[in-house]
Amino acid sequence: MIPKQTVDQILDSAQIVDVVGDFVTLKRRGANYMACCPFHNEKTPSFYVSPAKGIYKCFGCGKSGTAVGFVMEHETLSYVDALKYLARKYNIEVVEKEETAEEIAGRQRNESLLLVSEYASRFFRDSLRTQEGRSVGYAYFQSRGLEDATIEKFGLGWAPSDRKSLSRTAREAGYKEEFLVDTGLCVRRDDGSLTDRFYERVVFPIHSVSGRVIAFGCRTLRSDKTVAKYVNSPETEIYVKSKSLYGIYFAKNEISRQDNCLLVEGYLDVISMHQLGITNVVASSGTSLTVEQIRLIRKFTENVTIIYDGDSAGIHAALRGIGLVLKEGMNVKVVLLPDGDDPDSFSRKHTQEEVRGFISEHEQDFISFKSDLLLNEAGGDPLKKANLINDIADTIALIPDAVKRSVYVESCSIKFNIEAQILFDRIRTTRGELLAEEKKHNDRQARKPVYVDGPDNGSVPVREDVRIEPAAKPGITDPMLAPCERELLDFVLNKGQEVLQFDRDSDFFSEEPLTVADFIDVSLAADGDEFCNELYHNAYERYFELYEEGLSQDQIAQRIMNSSDRYVAEVALDLVVPKYDLTVKNYLDSMTAEATQLVMYVPRSIIIYKVKRIEKRIKDISEKLLALDPGDIEGQKDILEELQDLNRKKMIMNEKLGRGFNRK
Repeated sequence: MIPKQTVDQILDSAQIVDVVGDFVTLKRRGANYMACCPFHNEKTPSFYVSPAKGIYKCFGCGKSGTAVGFVMEHETLSYVDALKYLARKYNIEVVEKEETAEEIAGRQRNESLLLVSEYASRFFRDSLRTQEGRSVGYAYFQSRGLEDATIEKFGLGWAPSDRKSLSRTAREAGYKEEFLVDTGLCVRRDDGSLTDRFYERVVFPIHSVSGRVIAFGCRTLRSDKTVAKYVNSPETEIYVKSKSLYGIYFAKNEISRQDNCLLVEGYLDVISMHQLGITNVVASSGTSLTVEQIRLIRKFTENVTIIYDGDSAGIHAALRGIGLVLKEGMNVKVVLLPDGDDPDSFSRKHTQEEVRGFISEHEQDFISFKSDLLLNEAGGDPLKKANLINDIADTIALIPDAVKRSVYVESCSIKFNIEAQILFDRIRTTRGELLAEEKKHNDRQARKPVYVDGPDNGSVPVREDVRIEPAAKPGITDPMLAPCERELLDFVLNKGQEVLQFDRDSDFFSEEPLTVADFIDVSLAADGDEFCNELYHNAYERYFELYEEGLSQDQIAQRIMNSSDRYVAEVALDLVVPKYDLTVKNYLDSMTAEATQLVMYVPRSIIIYKVKRIEKRIKDISEKLLALDPGDIEGQKDILEELQDLNRKKMIMNEKLGRGFNRK
């Protein structure tokens, strides 16, 4: 954990223009700066940075945030890692809480594995420049049309034919045998000596999302069928094949900008398309597509275009991938290349414009793809056609979003001239089975004991009734009060430290004028009221925690927008970031002095909120009255008296609204 004082120092030091300027070219426009948005593809700049507010806002894609939020979004880092990034930038020392011996050992081991992998990557890259490497490995890359800049970008290399060259060189450089073996780079023989796993092969380093080398894929150039075409790194603590995507480090920013990921199968498919200039491309690293890989893509976009070979294997892979992507709530399209082509060969035969044009013209949604593919097989057989329709309906059933399911049902209904209700019935049945199976699976998982460290450093099972569930996003649980609470929070976040100067004849006059924040807080506390919606309640409470520390309004806003609680940060950003133009504050009527507006509208908002709470209470007890036993005279009498009192208070409040605030 980073100490609070260090976090505050980092946030205070981070200058939004300085941070954003490391990634995009900013041009001054008045008091602000502008650029083309780094998060989506645009030609006309709509990305603004306000040094005064310490925030950025894109009016094209809607992304906004602070310096730490920008680093998190652009570099796909966690909150803590983004803070560490900024600490390095501003030369701030980060001393985290004391780690346990086990945590230190685990962190050091992971770092050692990464360092060994990165050393091996440099070794293979340097070996490509040797006489053997140039005559075999480099010649192969050239034969595949790869340019020197591309070879350098992806760190492509050569594993020498000498089966001990890496192990020998690495040990001479001081790397331990333990880590050479545990990364899978070397294998220990029966006599205890080491031999290299990879030899006489071209090398494709595999990078993590943050750019660290975590594994290798190595291809033989021999035609001998007894030799495996590819030998890959085994799974380790730093490399889990099902969670890794080849090329993700090089593609992530362009995937975000274009809001689309092109998914291919092989290393050279990715590399050739990147060389062509199409850089939002990743590969499943020669494995069948996994749920974990899809979720990794989802960090950057919800739109996936699968580009596979047009042969039977490619079609089968595309069919399997469709269901997985849809089940994760993402949008999927499929492009099949001409038979005999793969993305590598196709991109080498065509220009960037031709490839983009082909993708645009031939991408299909899964209904069109499946129906075009399977209708030919069905021919005129009505039973086969019925099976095809059922198959498509079952695929639609995988989609978690009901609106999307409905749209696809309509499309399918038109395409096959079948009643939509028939499709909905099939989908309802299929989804019921899927959800039942999922519940069984979850129940089985829930029954498994979860182990934590016990007092004697052994492991003890966690009791079933104290299992820790992930925190759900705070939501709007009371829609009736939400608009009022949002409006009051808006006043607090934007004008909390402005002083309200009421006239002496005002009902709200005080010898000691209150700030907007104090006035709202005192007014709510007078009736024991608190925000009912957790989303706004948490942000409101966080404001007053910082307010009591004596921070300025701008400092408080920055702290909340930089909060590690991303839900609190999001609601604050939504209220603090201007909605239309960073240079114009449209919140209050510009024809009236701001101080006058606050005196008018803050009390009015409080009264409206109290009226809404009274109306909610009236509704609740009216329902209670209807539910009472007709013979419960005392109960009815108590409720009627409370209703009478509430209606009287409501009338007084409404009179205040009419008398004091509706004058023109």
